[in-house]
Amino acid sequence: MGDKLHLAMGVMGNATSLLLYTVPILTFVRVVKMKSTEEFSCIPYIISLFNCLLYTWYGLPVVSYKWENFAVVSTNGIGILLEFSYIAIYFWYASAKNKKKAAMILTPGIVVICISIVISAFVFHDHHHRKIFIGSVGLLASAAMYGSPLVVMKQVIVTKSVEFMPFYLSLFSFLASSFWLAYGLVSHELFLAAPNLLGSPLGFLQLVIYFKYRKWGVVEEPKKWDLEKDGEKSKQLQPVINDSTNGISSRN
Repeated sequence: MGDKLHLAMGVMGNATSLLLYTVPILTFVRVVKMKSTEEFSCIPYIISLFNCLLYTWYGLPVVSYKWENFAVVSTNGIGILLEFSYIAIYFWYASAKNKKKAAMILTPGIVVICISIVISAFVFHDHHHRKIFIGSVGLLASAAMYGSPLVVMKQVIVTKSVEFMPFYLSLFSFLASSFWLAYGLVSHELFLAAPNLLGSPLGFLQLVIYFKYRKWGVVEEPKKWDLEKDGEKSKQLQPVINDSTNGISSRN
């Protein structure tokens, strides 16, 4: 029963994580069409990349025992490819100022991850200590990943608009966190369960904020027939205005 539950949580975690990683495709289709990153932030995608890199390494046989965490490797491996693609598109269309901000986060983060991988591979010589080390670093990255939407949530509260907080991103973030929390608890993997203790409630909070502000700040565009009506009225009023003007000038 335990093995079946473990497998089920792994499959559901994989499925929802893949959906979570693919949801931003719609956002970046918009970026490509508009040829602008608008008000979208690159920080969540950069931190997600860090998280995927660390947990892919965590699940590989170098750190974990054989392929006990294959589900973690498969989903985070795909996540690396997708998050890297999003970041590349962002850098292509972002302003020079935003590129600089993103690079200041991306570069040091990649350096820290490379150093962590080297230390785990060559300093520690057994799976147990490697998992503790990489799991601890991954825990920090996960906390940052799940905390990064707080920036977007603040923007939503200030602007009272959910335009830059896609619903499905929030939904699948909540579901993925919940399933990986269950997976970590069932498999007794503390470093998989712990970050999702933060991620699951934060994902739920995003949903609450989304539903609170989704109808705020929506401005209805005037209908075409209204514009035509107004145009006709203005034409009808124009001769009257002209006549009155002529009347004033004749009196003078």
